[in-house]
Amino acid sequence: MKKIIYIPLDERPCNYEFPALLAAGTDYTVIRPDINLMGLKKRPGDVEKLWAWLFEQARDADGAIVALDTLLYGGIIPSRLHGMTEEQCAERLENVRKLRRINPSMQLFAFQLIMRCPQYSSSDEEPDYYENWGREIFRRGYIRHRLELGIATGEEQSELQQIEAALPESVWQDYTKRRAVNLTANQRAIELVQDGTVDFMIIPQDDSAPYGLTAIDQQGVREHVKECRQQLSVYMYPGADEVGCTLLARMIHHFERRKPRVHVHFASVQGPYVIPLYEDRVLYESVKYQIMAAGGLMASSLAEADMALCINTPGESMMEANNQGQTHPGYQVYRNIVELVEMADDIVRRITKPCVIADVAYANGADLELLQLLRDKKLLFDLAGYAGWNTSGNTLGTCIAQGMIYAIYGDTPQHRDFLSLRYVEDGGYCGYVRQDVCDRVLPGMGYDYFAVDGQRGQVAERVRAELNRFIETHLQDDEDEYEIVIDDCYMPWSRMFEVGLRTHVQARHKN
Repeated sequence: MKKIIYIPLDERPCNYEFPALLAAGTDYTVIRPDINLMGLKKRPGDVEKLWAWLFEQARDADGAIVALDTLLYGGIIPSRLHGMTEEQCAERLENVRKLRRINPSMQLFAFQLIMRCPQYSSSDEEPDYYENWGREIFRRGYIRHRLELGIATGEEQSELQQIEAALPESVWQDYTKRRAVNLTANQRAIELVQDGTVDFMIIPQDDSAPYGLTAIDQQGVREHVKECRQQLSVYMYPGADEVGCTLLARMIHHFERRKPRVHVHFASVQGPYVIPLYEDRVLYESVKYQIMAAGGLMASSLAEADMALCINTPGESMMEANNQGQTHPGYQVYRNIVELVEMADDIVRRITKPCVIADVAYANGADLELLQLLRDKKLLFDLAGYAGWNTSGNTLGTCIAQGMIYAIYGDTPQHRDFLSLRYVEDGGYCGYVRQDVCDRVLPGMGYDYFAVDGQRGQVAERVRAELNRFIETHLQDDEDEYEIVIDDCYMPWSRMFEVGLRTHVQARHKN
């Protein structure tokens, strides 16, 4: 067994658990720090103890995958809240060179986000003042960027004047100063790749947009990558919480000396050219990067491919999963998911190649019609991978990594358990139960989307009950030989956006 040490982006299951779950049943063991070191949402992790743990574990490790935002700021949310200086960040980045000296032969992959700038006012994951000024901060950066490019409209320029008159300068200065510190840290991290300290790096773009403060920072980072001539070793594309899975797949391919070819098939003609919600480019360009980042290449034909990636796309523009019951030609006329499912069935059963389904038709949840078709075709547990959660980048990175690991290790019990987790979480929770509980249950209990009764309170119990009903009605029939069991259900950040689940698949006990 090869040992891979892993510093997650934060303590949520998508970051802390998913890579370890994907490695289960392989020849690789993912070693993580105790979750108590990881912090909790806005409370930073214990950075000094995390570094000490990392140094100790590195002595006999074959590889390391590290989230630099955790090792610099204490996690993804603390990276947006900290008061560190450029010099303090530089000192902590020097620890990466110490890590390399401890084990010069260790394969070292890193990732570090560009700080996001949400378009809405909410302090849930941002500084407290973002509750009142978030939209104005975004719009000020957005319009200024368009003004610099000479494309701002007269109406936008008037809006900018109104915002600048109202937005407190202290708020703007605090926000942009932190962005500047993080941008410098991004650029210094690239130099760690340039000098050989880090072997490969991903700079994912969380909740990105074509214009604004994040887009400006992205361009600054992109230019520095070019100046350092590291385009082949530093990738930038939309994503965040899936990157641990992506880099795990890449590291396994490095050790196995594999570079799998992936053939891509879309549910709609226009789907590859849709710009997904919360992203800054057409889907097709992100798909290329996601496959390359995981250690593969695209194949022009199925015949030359090692595996297939069937992508459930919208036919026109992307909607939120909560709205999927609405009549919309982009989903009902301009795409063909029946053909996508028939193609997946043919690949699995006749061509007998691994087939992954990336369910990116909607943002923040699975396409329930697709799950029904997969169930009707008895394909749910014959797939090499499936995902349909949060952004298209999150979904793509997760299912591509799972499919690539499946292509090496096959249909293990751990693989089937991870599939069950995706169906219950992405389909059951994100696609249906979350909104249903928010609408029907929370008001009567006195809670709301952003605050429930802790990680394991009555809300978590109700969510679990509703997910069990979803499993019975959407994921399994009486004649199925398997059944999906929920082992644990909790609310990691005591809110409704994400759920913590453990599930497994077992043989059905027949009467």
